[in-house]
Amino acid sequence: MKRIVYCVLAVMLMFGMQMSVFAQVQEDNLVGWWRFDSEKEETGNFGDVVLHGATIEDGQLVVAQDKWAHALGYTGPNIEEVTLASWISLDNYARTSGSALTLDEVSTDQFVAIVWAEKVERQWMPGSSGFQRTENFPNAVTEDDTGEMVFLAITYKNDNDQYLITGYRNGESLGSFKKGGIKTWEAGDSEAIWGRRHVNGTSGPGNLTAHIEESRIYNVALTADEVKTLNEGGLTPVEPQGKLATQWGALKSK
Repeated sequence: MKRIVYCVLAVMLMFGMQMSVFAQVQEDNLVGWWRFDSEKEETGNFGDVVLHGATIEDGQLVVAQDKWAHALGYTGPNIEEVTLASWISLDNYARTSGSALTLDEVSTDQFVAIVWAEKVERQWMPGSSGFQRTENFPNAVTEDDTGEMVFLAITYKNDNDQYLITGYRNGESLGSFKKGGIKTWEAGDSEAIWGRRHVNGTSGPGNLTAHIEESRIYNVALTADEVKTLNEGGLTPVEPQGKLATQWGALKSK
């Protein structure tokens, strides 16, 4: 009996250590967090969301044809390794090549993004300037017209001065590839974008028709286990509340 108790305690200790590491990643490396209860960004590193025809309704950002949004005024640490994460439900599955979340440099054409069907119909892909960091994911999912909320994440890890790029859908890996030299997004010259793929000022390519529940930017490439935990409602700096807790519960049940 004692042996069983010791084993249980050991497992609990290991799990607690694992979760504390995850929490530390969250605390140190979450540089952009939007829950869309308002135009405010939760970490304070970005300015308010500026709506260009897009709207915020019932705790979601609603983007559509020629209706998009961005957040300027980044004041956080330099971003080289990246994780982009968004919870999103498509309202239209047409091939419009817009973005669920883009990290863009303001002064030049340098971006990474979660892009809808720019190269392949009904598939999410990693968008980038001139396809410098873009390939089709080996295990890409062809989406059906379900209207379900899905969790998407793309990680960009420094692997010998080249990006190792991995995609995830609802916590499951879409595969990886290596492409593109390491880039830097700096304070005062970075923005987050929804709807458009990227912009120059207030004009740019791509559209998306969707409801976006939440978006996050980390300045680290989360591991597969960390992404899975994030999908299950972990890696949170505060207790989830309201719509967010409900959404995470729905994701966990799928």
